[in-house]
Amino acid sequence: MPWIKILHIATLLCWCAALLYLPALLLASARTREGTDFEVPAPTLLRFFFTHVATPFALLAIMSGTLLFIVGQLTGGWLVLKLAAVSGMVLCHVLCGALIVRLERGRRRFLTPASGVIVVLAASLMLAVLVLVLSKPFD
Repeated sequence: MPWIKILHIATLLCWCAALLYLPALLLASARTREGTDFEVPAPTLLRFFFTHVATPFALLAIMSGTLLFIVGQLTGGWLVLKLAAVSGMVLCHVLCGALIVRLERGRRRFLTPASGVIVVLAASLMLAVLVLVLSKPFD
């Protein structure tokens, strides 16, 4: 069981980092650049990071957490709240994907405030997960 915990914590850290980095990449990509000869198109880089880095880490974190839940036979009210917070993080992940699609289509309107909301919401949910896991308040 310790290797499942290690896998879960490692993949969760990588997913959380990617979830905080994606809105920053969106903000940087939303700015129009002029006069640069050498650059990778931002939507291409964003889509690559989303599909090949952030999403696999998200899936691994969720699968290892589910395995940890099943093998460890974890129960308690804190777990329900933690799963609700993780569901919110998944929603933030999906919203980042939707914003990437909007950026690819050239619709930059509301991209900046939406990215800001995603960062604040994701960071709050990550903090909630951390507090719930460490304190297990309704055990």
